[in-house]
Amino acid sequence: MGEILTHLLNGFSVAMTPYNVLWLVLGAALGTVLGMLPGLGPTTGIALLLPLTFTMPATTALIAMASIYYGAMFGGSRSSILLNVPGDGAAVASCFDGYPMARNGRAEAALAISAIASFIGGLIATVAFVLIALPMARFALKFGPPEYFVLMIFALAATAAISKAALMKGLVAMIFGLMLTTVGLDYQSGTARFTFGISELQGGIDFVIVIIGIFGIGEVFENLEHIARDVAKPVQTKFGRIWITMEDWKRCFWPILRQTPLGFVIGILPGAGGTIAALMSYNNEKQLSKHPEEFGKGAIEGLAAPEAANNACSVGAMIPMLTLGVPGSGTTAIMLGALLILGLQPGPLLFEQHPDIAWGVIASMFLGNVVCAVINIPLAGLLVRVLSVPARILYPLIVAVAFLGVYTINFAAMDFVLLTILGFVGYLMKKFKVPTAPLILASVVGAMMEQSYRQSMMLSDGSFGIFFGSPICIVLWIFAIGSLAWPFISEARAEKKK
Repeated sequence: MGEILTHLLNGFSVAMTPYNVLWLVLGAALGTVLGMLPGLGPTTGIALLLPLTFTMPATTALIAMASIYYGAMFGGSRSSILLNVPGDGAAVASCFDGYPMARNGRAEAALAISAIASFIGGLIATVAFVLIALPMARFALKFGPPEYFVLMIFALAATAAISKAALMKGLVAMIFGLMLTTVGLDYQSGTARFTFGISELQGGIDFVIVIIGIFGIGEVFENLEHIARDVAKPVQTKFGRIWITMEDWKRCFWPILRQTPLGFVIGILPGAGGTIAALMSYNNEKQLSKHPEEFGKGAIEGLAAPEAANNACSVGAMIPMLTLGVPGSGTTAIMLGALLILGLQPGPLLFEQHPDIAWGVIASMFLGNVVCAVINIPLAGLLVRVLSVPARILYPLIVAVAFLGVYTINFAAMDFVLLTILGFVGYLMKKFKVPTAPLILASVVGAMMEQSYRQSMMLSDGSFGIFFGSPICIVLWIFAIGSLAWPFISEARAEKKK
C-alpha cells in the first residue's frame, strides 16, 4: 500500500504541472461539449483531435484524451435531459427519466444529479483503479507472445459478440479491420501486400485515418440525410439554482453506490462499453426499487444510477489499456493508437519503464472528476447553449477539422481519398447497423496481433500447441468462446423462462 501511495503522490506532481492542468481543463470542457452534442461523443471527439496530440509530450497527450473521455461521460446526459436526444450511446438510459424530469419542471435537479452521480461514480472507480492497477500490471508481466495473441482474440471476440443480433455483423467488421492492417509492406519479408501498385499504400493505412473516417466523416454522411429537414427543438437555457434537495439525495445515495461497481467491472471487460453499463444499471435499479412504477416518469434514481455507472465504466476501460495494452472500449482503442504513435507501448512495462506517465494519468483522473463537476454544475446554464448550434454550421466544421487533421499525419493527398472512402464505409455501417467498435479495435491491435502470432510460431517451430500451453492461454480461450456463446445462452434461457 505504501508503494502505491508513493507512486500516486509522484503522479500528482506530474499531473499538477501548469501545462498538464491547462490541457486537463481544456479536455474536460471540450469533452463535455462533445458529449452533449447528439451523435458525436468521446470516440468521435478524440478521433478528430488526435493529430493535435502528436506535438504534445506523451503524458500531456494521454491526460488530455482521458479528460475528453470522462468529460464526454459527464456531458452526454445534457441533451438527453433537455432534448430527449442522447449525446452518445452511454447516455441513452439518461433519457428514460431525465427528460420526464425536465418536462415535469425539474430540469435543474436532473442536471445537478447527473453531474453529482457522474462525479461520485468516477471518483470511486478511480480509487479502485489505484488499488488494482499495480497488481494487474505485475500479473501482466507473465504474458508472452502466445498469451498476448490469445488475449487479443478474446478482446476481439468480446467486442464482436456484444449482442446476438449483431454477432455476424460484428465479426465481419472485425475481419475488415484486420484486413486493413495487412495493407502495405510486410516489415519482416519486405513484400508489398494489397497495395495494388499504389506506392502511397506501401506505408500502410494509418489507423488514425480509419478512426477519423469511420467516426467523423461517417457521422457527417449519416446526418446529411436529415440535416435539411431538421427542426431544432427549443432548448431551455435559463435555469434556477442547479442543485438537489435532501430528499433527492436520500433517494439517489444507495443507487449510486450500488451501480458504480457494476459500471467499473463492465468497463474492464473488453468491448462491453458505457451503453451496456448504463442500461444494466438502470434495469437493476428498477428491479430493486420499492417504486418501480415511477421509473420512466421522472424517478431521480433512474437518472442517477446510469450516470454513476457510465462514468465508472469509462475509468474501468482504462485499466486493460494501460496494464495489458488491450483497449476496453472504442475510445480507449484510439488512445492506445495515440500512445503507439508517440513511441510508447501500453502494458505492464509502461508501469515499470514510464511510471511518471502511468501514474500521472491515474492522478489526473482525480483532478479531472473535480474539474468536470465544476464545469457541469455551476456552468450548466452556459454550456447547454451549445445545443442550439445549427447542424448546417456544426458538420462543415467537423469535416474541415477531419481533413486538416488527416493531412498533418503524412502530408499526402492520397489520405483524403482514403478518408472519404472510409467515411462512406462508416456511413454504410451505421445505415445497416453494423457495430463499428470491432473494426476500430481490430485496426489498432491487428499489427500487434500479427507480430505476436509470428513470434509464437518461431518459438514453437510452427506448432499451434503453444497457444494452449499455459494456464493463462487456456483461461483466455474459455473467455473468448464464452463471449461468443453467451448471447445464444442468454437467449435460450429467456425462451425457457417464457
